[in-house]
Formats: sequence, structure tokens, C-alpha cells
Amino acid sequence: MSNSAPLRRGWTTGACAAAATRAALLRLWGGDWPSEVSITLPRGETPVFAVTHRAEGPGWAETGIVKDAGDDPDVTHGALIVARLRDRPGGVTFRAGEGVGMVTKPGLPIPAGEPAINPVPRAMMEEVVAEIAADLARAPDVEITISVPGGAALAEKTWNPRLGITGGLSILGTTGIVRPFSCAAWIASIHRGIDVARAAGLGHVAGCTGATSERVVQGLYGLPDHAMLDMGDFAGGMLKYLAKHPVPRVTIGGGIGKITKLAQGAVDLHSARSQVDFEALADLAGLPRIAQANTALEASRMAPDLGQRVARAALARLAERFGTAQDGSPIAFDVVVIDRAGAILGRAS
Repeated sequence: MSNSAPLRRGWTTGACAAAATRAALLRLWGGDWPSEVSITLPRGETPVFAVTHRAEGPGWAETGIVKDAGDDPDVTHGALIVARLRDRPGGVTFRAGEGVGMVTKPGLPIPAGEPAINPVPRAMMEEVVAEIAADLARAPDVEITISVPGGAALAEKTWNPRLGITGGLSILGTTGIVRPFSCAAWIASIHRGIDVARAAGLGHVAGCTGATSERVVQGLYGLPDHAMLDMGDFAGGMLKYLAKHPVPRVTIGGGIGKITKLAQGAVDLHSARSQVDFEALADLAGLPRIAQANTALEASRMAPDLGQRVARAALARLAERFGTAQDGSPIAFDVVVIDRAGAILGRAS
């Protein structure tokens, strides 16, 4: 029996932070502790959040919301997002508490030296403050400290260390909604990695399909961590952004199966969305029996120089399609093809 139930969506850390801000501010400004609160998301939806943590002290109140990412395998699913509010003149100001990172490199939506709380979550919290302040005829002057207990450990499983966000997680979200298994978040992370590399003045970045190819490519070229773009299967998401925001030199690394698909014109390298054309691979190798191979790796064992041929074919395809950026500047590509153990099967540049 097939399970056709739709995947359940969830809420971003930014939405949870805005909900916690509402609950804490209501208490700080004289109300009762709410058991749940509703906020308005950027697209007009009004979800309700249960308040699961409450604390207060002299001049401050804080509440926490447990993040529910729905059916998305989000690293922050189940994390407690805490907002501590205190009165402070000068409008709304933001601070990073435990488990929330600080931005240390240029190129991100928030400047270096600021808490890693992205623009849309900030705007959502500012809107909450403005609304409550208007209802109570008060000035919207508060300091908001966002914390995520355990967030520093969780951040090690994210792109934050590579992007120069130290000490914890980012508070994220442009819609407030987490859509299950969405490619959008991964591709957005690739784009931010390119932004950081460009802002740092890097002339060479690399996109790899997995951890092994990344290790090999980084070792080959001596690239810093922030030059390594976690491309995964999303070659198109990376290459199309580079066409608009170019870096002079780009290395692509991956296993022979995925690089073969790239050489054959695919830019989404996921097995569910592109397949190796073994007839074409046999033609490339000049060896008809490769058409009967089950995998590209098996084919490479039939033709020892196949990895090199695939690397050259992928390089030609990349140069033809992405070798000139939209502003007319050239992008030089390198291709590195590896086997599962990390041995290099082919290189082209």
C-alpha cells in the first residue's frame, strides 16, 4: 500500500523567534503569560505557536518556542528558540544569546559584527513590537536577545562555520514556512557561499558533489574552507548563480557517475532527475560494450582512460554553457573525477 499523505510543513527559526518575541513582550509590558501566540507571516498566514518556556527577572521577560520543522529533515527541528525582551531606548535592537552565531565575514545579508539574525526574521520581530506598542500606546523601544540552547553544537552540522558565522546558528527564513525536502534552502546556501567568497576577494572556488570529492579537490588546490561550495546535486543552482555573480576560476569535483551526467548536459545530478546515457558513454569511450554497463564506475573499469575522457567532456560542456558570465567576464573551469575511495580518475582544465 502506498502512502500518499502529503508531507507536513513546518516553521522557520525566524517565525519561532517572532512568536517568542510576541509572548515575551506581552508579559514584559504587563500582561499575563500567554500559553500560545499567533503571528502574521510575510505572505499573510497566521499560525499559532505553543509557548513552552517562560522566565522573567528584573526588567526582562523571556519565552521559548519549540521549532517544528514538519517533515523536513531540518537540523534545528525540536530546538528551543528563546526570545528575551527588555526595555531599552533607541528602537528595536538585536543581540545574540547562547547558541546564536555572530557574522564575521562580509557577503551575507547581515554585516560583520552583527548577530546572525537574517533580515526577514528581524522585520517580523520589529513588526510584532510595533503592533504591540501601538496597541498599548508605548514607544517601540526594546532589546531582543535570541538564544538557541545547544545551538553551537547544531551549527557545526550547518554551513555556518564555512560562511564565517561563529558561535552558533543563524535565525533564518524568508516566508516563515519550512517546506519539506525543499531544494530551495540548499541552493540558497550555495548562493550565500558564493557571495561570501566574492566579498572575500577569492578568485577560485570549488563545487563538489560530496565529502570525498571535496576533500580531494581542496587538497589538490589548497583552497580555504570558504572557497568550498557544497554543491551536492545542484550543479545548475551553483552555475546559474555564478553566471550572474562570477568568480574567475571554478573547479567542479565529483564521482564519475555524476560528472558523466554533467558531461552529458544534466545540471541536476540527483539520481531521481537525471541518468547516465550508457550508449553515449560507450561512444565517448570508443568501446561498445560499455553500453551494457550498470554504472559509470563499472564502465570506468572497462576503459581505464574513461575518467579522463569524462573530465574533458564535462569541461567542454561547462565552458560552452557557462564559460562567459552575463557581464562578459570569463569563467575558467577545472574538472576532477574521482572513484569512491577518492582516487583521481581524470582531470581537465
